[in-house]
Amino acid sequence: MSSTRVLLLGVLLDGPLHGYEVRRRLEIMGTHHWANVAYGSIYHGLAKMADEGLLERVEEGRGGKTVYAITEDGRSEFNRLLLSNWWEIKPIVDPFQVALTFMDRLSPAELTSALEARAAQLRFSVEMVRRAMGGKQAYGAPPHIDECLRLNVLQLQAQLTWVEEAVEKVRNGELP
Repeated sequence: MSSTRVLLLGVLLDGPLHGYEVRRRLEIMGTHHWANVAYGSIYHGLAKMADEGLLERVEEGRGGKTVYAITEDGRSEFNRLLLSNWWEIKPIVDPFQVALTFMDRLSPAELTSALEARAAQLRFSVEMVRRAMGGKQAYGAPPHIDECLRLNVLQLQAQLTWVEEAVEKVRNGELP
């Protein structure tokens, strides 16, 4: 939740918003490409942080929507989490690496097929993220958001390079 927490608090630094407006800003920034934000958890996160005193409910009912504003405690929490994310290297939890652990449980044909399918998906993802770059500003995202997307492309490309090499190793009997 800390990544989502930073994003929610950070978006609210610009002023009070209701949950849909928060979600829309996160979508404009392309967080679904690089932050693994479960958009359904936004409302729960906002309510939880309001209960914790990090946000305040400044308006109830605007079309049935609650408007949230960040508190001073919320600003402090945002700064603490933000700096933590800059200074600490944390493990990336990736289900693909879990699958790699058990690659020896697949036949070479199954493994090759899975790797080739993953390579195709990675190529598609790289292309889709590249298309998103540059266009986000037209919808109000700050220009530096492209750096998040650029990093995402580089990570996808690194995995694609590994997958393509792994396919050859499986075919040559070097893996698993």
